[in-house]
Amino acid sequence: MTHTVFVDGEAGTTGLDVLRRLEARADLELILLGDRRRDVEARREALNRADAVILCLPDEAAKEAVAMIDNPAVRVIDASTAYRVDPAWTYGFAEMVLEQRDRIAASKRVSNPGCYPTGFIGLVRPLVSAGIIPAGWPVTVNAVSGYSGGGKAMIIRYQDDTCSAHTTEPFHAYGLSLQHKHVPEMRLHTGLERRPLFAPAVGRYLQGMLVEVPLQLGALPSSPSVEVVHGALAEAYADCRFVEVVELEASEAMSGIDPEGLNGTNRMRLHVFGDRGGEQVRLVALLDNLGKGASGAAVQNLNLMLGLDEGTGLE
Repeated sequence: MTHTVFVDGEAGTTGLDVLRRLEARADLELILLGDRRRDVEARREALNRADAVILCLPDEAAKEAVAMIDNPAVRVIDASTAYRVDPAWTYGFAEMVLEQRDRIAASKRVSNPGCYPTGFIGLVRPLVSAGIIPAGWPVTVNAVSGYSGGGKAMIIRYQDDTCSAHTTEPFHAYGLSLQHKHVPEMRLHTGLERRPLFAPAVGRYLQGMLVEVPLQLGALPSSPSVEVVHGALAEAYADCRFVEVVELEASEAMSGIDPEGLNGTNRMRLHVFGDRGGEQVRLVALLDNLGKGASGAAVQNLNLMLGLDEGTGLE
């Protein structure tokens, strides 16, 4: 059976990457508008004709697109932040809890997670669920992403030396107002009662991401060991195809992590770095901000919603 899919926002950074992952698949028929992609009526027709729609648009444009859909059979995946904390939408992190795949498969409206939240939730939610991190605990998250995470404008700023805003800076800390738009979904989908303190940054490379959560184990009520923390993560993702918890011994042997190490894939790798017997740990998630952090997750959700193997077309 062939399913029809329309990517609204196909010319954007995420949209282009979604199309790259879908265009060679024989089980899908892509609805492509080309030069008509700004034609409202052409979009409306495509939005209502497709079996599934992937929205790769800014928040307000995504809401407008959803409002244009009156065909109740159309399944929608939204890659913006517009619906990530909306209880009427299913959160599209398939590995978040055991039942999440089934929830996504049964849903008509799925909100794709943000790239930073994917790493943060992947590290923190299992520890909150296990009682290792209390829900009221003040959690800090530091992260660095490739500049593709900022979309076309930031890509031009780093790559085009004729751009008036061109920069050669190797590292750029931002979100200094502590009002980053990803924080609400980070808090909600981990079960935290407090807003995490989020310190994001951009590095001078195209794509790839590290998300780090440092913890003072000795200050936590249960004073967990490094092994207990690692065990909780390993148990949570034991049967996951795209999320790997690295063995402690392998992490201990590492001298660093390449943020580009999983580029082009839909995989996420979780590390627990800590001194055995010590009281501190650094939890680190490695992922591609355009893969598991965006288009890869969208394709995984598409597969689930269409009743296909979740790994179809993904590495």
